[in-house]
Amino acid sequence: MNFLRQFSQARAQPGVDIPMCDTAEVIHISSLALLKMLKHGRAGVPMEVMGLMLGEFVDDYTVRVVDVFAMPQSGTGVSVEAVDPVFQTKMLDMLKQTGRHEVVVGWYHSHPGFGCWLSGVDMNTQQSFEQLNPRAVAVVIDPIQSVKGKVVIDAFRLINMQSMMATHEARQTTSNLGHLHKPSIQALIHGLNRNYYSMAINYRKNELEQKMLLNLHKRKWTEGLHMTKF
Repeated sequence: MNFLRQFSQARAQPGVDIPMCDTAEVIHISSLALLKMLKHGRAGVPMEVMGLMLGEFVDDYTVRVVDVFAMPQSGTGVSVEAVDPVFQTKMLDMLKQTGRHEVVVGWYHSHPGFGCWLSGVDMNTQQSFEQLNPRAVAVVIDPIQSVKGKVVIDAFRLINMQSMMATHEARQTTSNLGHLHKPSIQALIHGLNRNYYSMAINYRKNELEQKMLLNLHKRKWTEGLHMTKF
């Protein structure tokens, strides 16, 4: 009875506000970028692969990923090597020469067969990206668990404990687009919601990307010349 009385008294007390992570941002990934990440991840199985994501920070609540390119790094186990800054600089210079002026909005890497979460090495890599841009995003994709119609992918960002403990007013959110994935046990064990938090992902494709995806089902180039019946 004493335990029940104490429990009821504890529930009657007003709650204490706990600082929470800001998950108001949405990551818009294009179909081309998603397809290239899947193809790169499956080509590297059973090794981990990584690459950079190109896009733009549209506003305070939206990050758009329009394209990705692979990096010459690979890893074993649950970690991947660090980013090669020389290769990254040369690749960005070549993209600018072709008229691509997108900026690096983050990086991606694969976890073949063991879900989406960040290891200690991954968090160190993400920290180096956030030192350059605090809004940088880390995307993890599982090419083995991804089947047709369901892509196992998640986006993360580190938790800045100093900003959470500061008395800054939270930014206003008028709506929550997308939805967060239910965290797995592995992700919670490896520091999800303690060292880093998950972000909502949305997928968009334009008319050109839709035509490119439809052409993937054609076995021969001559199939594109066939007239459809009305």
